[in-house]
Amino acid sequence: MKLFNTMFRWYIRQRLPRIRRFEKYPIEVQNLLLCDLIDTAKNTKWGKQYDYKSITTPAEYRRRVPINHYEDIFPYIGRMMYGERDVLWPGLVSWFSKSSGTTNGKSKYIPVTEVSLRTCHLAGAHDIVAKWYENNENARLFEGKGLMLGGAHEIFTPYPQTRVGDVSAVMIHHMPGYIHHFTTPDVGTMLTKDFDEKIARMAAITPNERVTALMSVPTWSIVLFREILEATGKDNLLEVWPDFQLYMHGGVNFEPYRQQFRDFFPGDKVGYLNIYNASEGFFAAQLENEAPEGEMTLLLDNGIFYEFLPESEWSKKEPEAIGLQDVEIGENYAIVISTNAGLWRYVPGDTVSFTSNQPYKLKITGRTKHFINTFGEEVIVGNTDAALAKTCEQTKAKISEYTVAPKLLSLVSRGQHEWLIEFEREPESLEEFSVLLDKNLQQINSDYEAKRFKDMALHPLLIHKIPEGTFHNWLRSKGQYGGQNKVPRLANERKYLEEIINFASK
Repeated sequence: MKLFNTMFRWYIRQRLPRIRRFEKYPIEVQNLLLCDLIDTAKNTKWGKQYDYKSITTPAEYRRRVPINHYEDIFPYIGRMMYGERDVLWPGLVSWFSKSSGTTNGKSKYIPVTEVSLRTCHLAGAHDIVAKWYENNENARLFEGKGLMLGGAHEIFTPYPQTRVGDVSAVMIHHMPGYIHHFTTPDVGTMLTKDFDEKIARMAAITPNERVTALMSVPTWSIVLFREILEATGKDNLLEVWPDFQLYMHGGVNFEPYRQQFRDFFPGDKVGYLNIYNASEGFFAAQLENEAPEGEMTLLLDNGIFYEFLPESEWSKKEPEAIGLQDVEIGENYAIVISTNAGLWRYVPGDTVSFTSNQPYKLKITGRTKHFINTFGEEVIVGNTDAALAKTCEQTKAKISEYTVAPKLLSLVSRGQHEWLIEFEREPESLEEFSVLLDKNLQQINSDYEAKRFKDMALHPLLIHKIPEGTFHNWLRSKGQYGGQNKVPRLANERKYLEEIINFASK
């Protein structure tokens, strides 16, 4: 194991010049990548429709091809899923990442081509490991095993030659053979469809392995950790895995979970890296050991060409996107991507804010559909996550999950924000917690603060404490337990909140 770890350290560092290149020449790298994408797809159905052969510049590409949402490209994806070749990308595409669209019950199917799997999803994971080894002389990930906690994949029943599943499951299925010697549990357990069965089997297998790293969504990692501690009788995970070094997390903001992970891995031995790997591609990652909360480097040479929609364009029928060179620090943008999976000027729905342009670094701020602006407060997920994390730190509380929705209090448009919170460790005073959370949110969001001034538009927020396990049981009742499924943090209407309240009262 030590010999292989030394060999791997040399091998993985061969990726570093490419990373340094796109950090130094971001616009040039992106423009060359777009030219390659367009040239590769020029003879597809889509490429012929928009005459890709005659497109020579990013400006011409923007004029020719419209901004697309999932509903716009689904007819093309549907044809691909039934075996039609050369539709959005050359050749036959047999694998599709299944995204639930959070909890709305409607699945999205995102094509995963062979080249996007290799040069985007898997490449992103390699980039993180390469930088970890560069930044840490004592990196020993390959002296042990990486724990893999993902979803599952299945046959697409209407056309059995096609397979669909969580992007994590697609990646696991296509891992290079040698990697299997350095991962746990076995592939069969990793891809078990029943999440409760998967967790039980992993809790039985992995304590006997020398686990050094894990890449997963915090929500589901905690479920596994609790099961392992209960099965082993240990007080923390370092008693189970003394050589554990690295936790790579994504899918949700990590800050509300940070204290829980400190309890699972006490001390300062374990490193934490933020990743942004969506169904559509591996977009960004934290490439330093330490970074400002949530900050990640945009990966510019992994098969994705980026554009950005300013907030003022989100509701327009024909929105205009800007290029990477035109983004401004601190502004909120919706991502627009063109990829080697055949997504063209596609809007995944994520919103980001840039923190640096030398190199380009960003933070996820939320979703274009997950915000609250009923009273002009413009609250996004990044605001509520940060306010909640600060409040938990101040009160020594710990939360498992939460969701927020607006509540109208009168016919003159006065209202409040209604919170459902599942605590792992309750605060001594829920009233004090509510007051602090409200104050912290005002400090973070000036629009919310203005609406809260003298209760003129918004009254103090209202918190309901709900029983342990409610959110996960609600997801299970919808068939969305485990994998990449997650609870909607914010909504501008009350559908999710009222569903959960009704579910908890049964």
